[in-house]
Amino acid sequence: MFIDEARIRIKAGDGGNGCMAFRREKFVPKGGPSGGDGGHGGDVLMSSSLSHNTLVHFRYNPEHKAQRGGHGLGSNCSGYAGESITLKVPVGTLLYDDATGELIHDFARPNETIVISKGGRGGRGNQHFATSTHQAPREHELGRAGEERAYRLELRLLADAGLVGYPNVGKSTLISRLSAAKPKIANYAFTTLEPNLGVVQVGDFPHTESFTIADLPGLIEGAHLGHGLGIQFLKHIERTSVIVHLVDVSDSSAAEGTDRPDPVADYKVITEELKSFDPALAAKPTILVAAKSDVANPDKLKKLTAMAKRRKLPFFAISSVAGEGIEALKFAIAEMVATHRPIDLEPEAPEPAKIRPNYPPPPNSAKGRA
Repeated sequence: MFIDEARIRIKAGDGGNGCMAFRREKFVPKGGPSGGDGGHGGDVLMSSSLSHNTLVHFRYNPEHKAQRGGHGLGSNCSGYAGESITLKVPVGTLLYDDATGELIHDFARPNETIVISKGGRGGRGNQHFATSTHQAPREHELGRAGEERAYRLELRLLADAGLVGYPNVGKSTLISRLSAAKPKIANYAFTTLEPNLGVVQVGDFPHTESFTIADLPGLIEGAHLGHGLGIQFLKHIERTSVIVHLVDVSDSSAAEGTDRPDPVADYKVITEELKSFDPALAAKPTILVAAKSDVANPDKLKKLTAMAKRRKLPFFAISSVAGEGIEALKFAIAEMVATHRPIDLEPEAPEPAKIRPNYPPPPNSAKGRA
């Protein structure tokens, strides 16, 4: 099941309470205070992982809680620190504050780890309140509560190229020919109900290059108003470098009862839907593809070719079933992706998150003991 949105509630561990105790030992009549500190509560961390590709594990398990710290003990024994927990998310996940909508972090690379909720500090025992004039203190601190947060997770697939177009124009068939992806293929609209990712290899070993391509569910006119499957999947091509726009130039739409006689109008409608979702999508480098060219209507193919020439768009006529034009299209996508792929200005690995030690360090404000 492909789940790309989830809401979670997390609670870091509470700090343990400080202890009030006095040293009681034979021949030591004035042992003084010996209450230990409470342990720190565990943190909640979040880390990006390549072994996850959906947020389904958060949809049905939305609440996560770290371990609380142990209470302090006598004989100056500190309580144990609570264990931290790490939540794994797919690469490409955006973390938002559910209350304010603020973007907290974008997990764009694998193995990024951040602390999303800090555990409470442990309370001080009465040993820290002893002074020369107050040698038998009965004061001690309670542990502080751990942070409690509500977050919204949104997954955006990391793909170099995205396939867009009307339903049943051949996007799933094309991705199955370009890569090893096995999407559902059938002769009816809205066959694809969730995005599919494929890895495309270009060139011969050892000079091979690769790029990822995403097959998105079909769009129709009025998608930005919620028609069809709506635009809920368009967020997955916001990170793409290239858009591959497929247009059906055959007469299959008329045979299926849909009235789409003008391929140029089809292109304009989908482009407007992209622009209504995000103007930056319509400005992305685009490759125009005439699909089903083996059974093409010559008039449709001629009109689409002329429009591509006027707009100076890279144009390819292909047949995914017959395999015509697939290799040329594959190399053209690879070349455009290499040209427009964003450069990673920070290739070095991110610094690991700072996790609390397994023992509570002595407070800075500790005073001398009696």
